[in-house]
Amino acid sequence: MTDGMPIGTCECQRDQLTLVNRELEMSVLSSLLRDARAGSGGIALLEGSVGIGKSLLLRRLASTPHVEGLRVLEARCDALERDFPFGVVRQLFEPLLATLDEPQLAQLLAGSARTAAQALSTEALQGDVMPLTEDVSYAVLHGLYWFTCNLADEAPIVIVVDDAHCADLASLRFLTHLARRIEGLPILLALSRRTGDEPTDAALLDDIAGQPLCRVLRPGPLTADGVAQLVKTVFDHEADDEFHDACLAITGGNPLLVHSLLTVLRLGGQPPSVGGLEYVTAHDGAFFNEAIRSVLRRQPESAVAAARAMAVMGDEAMTEVCARLAGLDDATHFAAMQALQSNGLVSEVDDGRTWSFNHGLIREVIVADIPPEERAEAHQRAARLMLDAGARAEQVAGHLLMTALPATEEWAVTVLREAAREASVRGAPALAVDLLRHCLREQVQVPEDAAVLVELGLAEAGVDPQASVRHLQSALEYVHEPLPRFFLLSSLATGLIRSEQSLQAVRLLAEQASTVHDVTGDLQRLLKGQRLLASAEDLQSFGVTLTEYPFDISLPGDSPGQRALLAAGAGLSAVREERAAESAAAARRMLERSVPGIDSPFFLATAATALLYAGLSDEADAAYKRVLDGTRESQHQLYGLCLALRAEALYRVGALSDSVAASRSALNVVPHETWGRTLALPIATQIHALIDSGDLASADAAAAQEFPPTSLDTWQWNEFLCARGRLRLAHNEPQAALVFLLEAGRRQHQWTRTSPAVSSWWAWAGRAHLAMGALAPARELAETAVARARKGNLTDALGAGLRLLAETESGTAKLPLLEEAMSVLEDSPARLERARVLVDYGSALHACGRTEAARETLRQGLDLAYSIGATVLRAEANDALLATGARPRTVTSSGLESLTPSEAQVAQLAAAGETNREIAEELFVTQRTVELHLTSVYRKLGVSGRRGLGTFFGAERRAQ
Repeated sequence: MTDGMPIGTCECQRDQLTLVNRELEMSVLSSLLRDARAGSGGIALLEGSVGIGKSLLLRRLASTPHVEGLRVLEARCDALERDFPFGVVRQLFEPLLATLDEPQLAQLLAGSARTAAQALSTEALQGDVMPLTEDVSYAVLHGLYWFTCNLADEAPIVIVVDDAHCADLASLRFLTHLARRIEGLPILLALSRRTGDEPTDAALLDDIAGQPLCRVLRPGPLTADGVAQLVKTVFDHEADDEFHDACLAITGGNPLLVHSLLTVLRLGGQPPSVGGLEYVTAHDGAFFNEAIRSVLRRQPESAVAAARAMAVMGDEAMTEVCARLAGLDDATHFAAMQALQSNGLVSEVDDGRTWSFNHGLIREVIVADIPPEERAEAHQRAARLMLDAGARAEQVAGHLLMTALPATEEWAVTVLREAAREASVRGAPALAVDLLRHCLREQVQVPEDAAVLVELGLAEAGVDPQASVRHLQSALEYVHEPLPRFFLLSSLATGLIRSEQSLQAVRLLAEQASTVHDVTGDLQRLLKGQRLLASAEDLQSFGVTLTEYPFDISLPGDSPGQRALLAAGAGLSAVREERAAESAAAARRMLERSVPGIDSPFFLATAATALLYAGLSDEADAAYKRVLDGTRESQHQLYGLCLALRAEALYRVGALSDSVAASRSALNVVPHETWGRTLALPIATQIHALIDSGDLASADAAAAQEFPPTSLDTWQWNEFLCARGRLRLAHNEPQAALVFLLEAGRRQHQWTRTSPAVSSWWAWAGRAHLAMGALAPARELAETAVARARKGNLTDALGAGLRLLAETESGTAKLPLLEEAMSVLEDSPARLERARVLVDYGSALHACGRTEAARETLRQGLDLAYSIGATVLRAEANDALLATGARPRTVTSSGLESLTPSEAQVAQLAAAGETNREIAEELFVTQRTVELHLTSVYRKLGVSGRRGLGTFFGAERRAQ
C-alpha cells in the first residue's frame, strides 16, 4: 500500500484522486520548484503519519506541469533494502545511467565526480577504486555530490525520496552531504519521513531538517470540508455534514482511512450516509481492513505493542495497565499512543488518561491479527495486572474468560468466584455459570473442587438444571455444615424438578432433610415444605404425600420454616373442599407474618394460590402482586409463574383484559422451552379470558400451541383440557367438548383436586350435557358441586353450581336457585360469575312473566358485563333485554361512566404523571395494553392527550 492509496486501487481511480486540504503544501512545493528552475537550490521535508498524504504530495510534485524541462529523479525507500549500501542512490540514478552512452557517462564522472562510480555501480570502473565498505568514505560522498552537480549543469534537477526514514545509511549520508551544499544549485531535494518511526539514523534526517533552506511541511488530518471533497471524488456526488463528521470520528481524519472507508461503501453499493456506515461493520470491508493493517504495520514496535495491548484490554482501559501489558514505561507508552492517534487509529479520552479506538472495526482487525495462543496469554496477564491495579472482580474475570484453559491459580479462582457472586446478585445467572465453570479443571477433583461445584450447581439451577443436578450430587457427600448443606439440598431438589424428576426430588428431601442438623430445626422445616411443593409436581409422589403427611397447618408461623410448612400445607390442602377454609386461614397467617427478603417467594406464591382455591380471588391477586413486586424479572420462571397465577386471579375477579395481558406477559417473560411441563397453565387461563372477551380466533391460536410430551403428566394439563373443552363448546361442538371436559374431571379426581373452586371443568361439562339434551348428568355435576361448595364455604363455586343447577330446571323452579346464587355472590369479588347469574336470573324472570323485574335485572347484568369487558355475555344480556320489549339499550359510550375499570385505573395513573412503562410495570400489563386503554379513554372523554385527563381526575389526585 502506498501512503494514501489502498492496494488494488486501479489507475483510473488513482488519476481521479485529488489532494484535499493540501493547498498550502502544494503551494510551498511549487514555489521551491520555481526557485530550482531559477538556479536557487531548495529542500522540502514532508513529515507525518501513515496515510496522511505524503506520498501523494511527492507524486503530484513529480508530475506537476512545473517540472517540464526539469530532470526528475525518484526513489522510494523500503526497510527491506536498508542492508544494501547506496540502494536509494541507485534507484535515483540507474534509470538515467541506462540512457547514457560511454562518452556521456565519462563526462559526468570526470574530475571530482570520478569516485561516484563506486556508489553508482560496482562494475562501472572495476579495479579503479576501493571496494565498497559499510564505512562510506568522504571521497565517495563528494564524488556523488559532483556527479549530481554535473547533471544539474545540463538541466535543473528534482530529487524525490519517499519514506526517507527507511533509506540505507550510505544513501542518507549522501543526501545529507548534498543538503548541506545545495545553496546556489538548480536542485530541489524533496523527501518524506514518517513520524513516530525509528529511522536508520534520525540525526541525519534531523540535520537535513535543520538546514537553512529546508522547509518542513507537516500535513494535518482532513477537515470536514476535506472529507466532503473526497466523498465527491469517490461517489461523484455530495453527502451531508452528519456523514462527514461520522467519517472523521471513525478515521481521525487520516486520508488513507477515509478513502478506504469510502471505497468499501462504493464497492458495496452503499450510499455515503450514516446508515450506510453500518455496512462496513456488518461486512468485511477489505479495503478498510487492509488500510488499518497497513497503518499499523508501519508503526514502530512500541506503537504496535501499545495497540495490541489496548485491543486486548478494550476501550478506555486503565492506561497504566495497558502500558505494563505492552511492556512499555509510561513515557514510551504515551508517545506510542500519540503516534497511533496521529495515524487516525485512537482518540484521547478524559485528557489522555484513557484512550479509545476510533471505531470498533479497528480493534477487531488488530485482535484478529494476534495469534490465539498469544491473545489468550495476553488476557491472562491483563487479568493479573488489573487485579493488582485494584479493578473490580468482574472486570478482571472478563479477561480470564477469554482464555481457553480453566483458571488454576488461586488468585484467578478467587476472582472468578467473587465475580460470579456479583453476577448472581445482579440477576445474571448465565454469566455466573460461565465464570464458575472456568474455575473447574478438566478433570474435576473432589473434594478439592467441592466448594466450586456447590456454587456452580447453585448458579446453574435456573440455567442448566441437568448440569446443576450433576454438580450438586457430586459435592453432596463433602458438604456437612448445616447452612451450606441446606442450600445444596434445596437447589438440588429444584434442579431435579426442573429436569422433570420430581419423584427423585421428593425422595431426596425425604431422605436427606434430617441430615441438616441446625439448632432450631427450621432448616429441616424449610426442606419439608419444599418436599411438599415438589410432590405436587408428580402424581405418584403426591399420592404418597397425601397418605403419609399429616398436613398440620395450625402452626403459628413464627419462623421461616413454620411459614414454609404453613404455605405448602395450605396450598396442597386447598384443593379439597373440606379443608379450604382452614387452608385460607393458614395462608393468611403466613402472608401476614412473612418477612420480605427472608421468606421464599415460592412459598408466598403458594399461600396466594391457597387463597385463590378458597374462592378469595381478590386477596390472591393482591398476594401475587406483592410477590411480583419483590421478584426480579430476570428470575424468569418464578416471575412467569406468578404472572400466570395472577392472570387466573384476575380472570376470576372479572378483569378480563388484564388477565389476557398478564398471561401474555408471562409467556413473554419466560421462553416456551423454559416453561417445560407448566406451559399449559397460562395458556389455559388465556383461552378462558379470550372466549369471554369474544375473541375466539385468538383463543383458537392459543389452543394450537405445541406442548412438550411431559405436559400430560401434570395437573396443569388438566386446566388446559378444561379450556380446550370450553373452546369446543363455544364453537357449538358439545360432543367434542365433553370428551375434553370429562377427561379433565377424571384427571382432577386422580390428583384429588376435588374442590369445585379449583377448576370449572364440571360447569362446562354440565353445559355440554345440556347442549346435547342430557339433563341427568348435568344435574348430577351441579348437585355435587353445590354440596362440596357448601361444605367448604366456597361462595364463588356455590354461585356457579346453583346457576348450573337452575339450568337443569324449568319455569319457576329456576328462580329460587338463581336468587340464592345472587345472594351468595352479592359480596363476592367474582364479578364475571355475578354478571352471568344476573343475566340468567333476568331471563328466568322474563320467562315467568315478570317483565319489569326482568328488565331491571338484565340492565344490571348488561352494565356489569360491559364494565368487565365480557363481550359475549354483554351481547347475550342485550338480546335478552330486547326480548322483554325494552328499547335497545345504548351502553354509555362517553364520559367517566363509560370507562371500564381497567381504563379508569390506567387513566388515573396517567393523569398523575406516570409514563406508559411505569403504568405497565405497576399493573403488570404490557405497554401495548396501556396504549390501547389510553386511546379508548381519550376517545370516550373527548380529550386529545394526557393533559386533558386532569379535568376528570384532578380532584381525585389532589385528594390523594
